[in-house]
Amino acid sequence: MKYAILECGGKQYKAVEGTTIDVDRLTAETGQEVNLDSVLLFVDGDTVKVGTPSVKGARIKATVEDEVKGPKLVVFKYRPKKRIRVKTGHREKYTRLMIKSIEME
Repeated sequence: MKYAILECGGKQYKAVEGTTIDVDRLTAETGQEVNLDSVLLFVDGDTVKVGTPSVKGARIKATVEDEVKGPKLVVFKYRPKKRIRVKTGHREKYTRLMIKSIEME
């Protein structure tokens, strides 16, 4: 099985060909192809290449499928005996990427 560990937006993701991953919001349009060059680990069967800090010549080609929202996070501020109760929340926006190919030069 061929897979890679990539870094995007300060976070690490496992990319397998033919699957989707949700990364922090990118500026790319839906349907646009994206090349991800910061590959930290590349595995192809028994071949394992670990980068220092990234693997030279490794590239991941992905297509932007959609822009999705994450789960709602509720923020509740409460101060006892003061009648202060504030309930707010937000949802992060993510970009869903379809991994087309993992290439090694």
